[in-house]
Amino acid sequence: MPIDTPESEVVTTWKVACDGGEGALGHPRVWLSIPRDIGWVECGYCDKRYIIDRDHAHDDH
Repeated sequence: MPIDTPESEVVTTWKVACDGGEGALGHPRVWLSIPRDIGWVECGYCDKRYIIDRDHAHDDH
């Protein structure tokens, strides 16, 4: 039986917002900063993983 893995998304900004993506069934919006040394961060609510695309990343201002 396959193990369900959390959803992941490749992003180009070092700071991302996550709200669970399911409207009323989601969770409060949280802002997550991707650590530059590991290149990814997981949401504490839904475990979605955001992975930085280092070749196309830009700083948030």
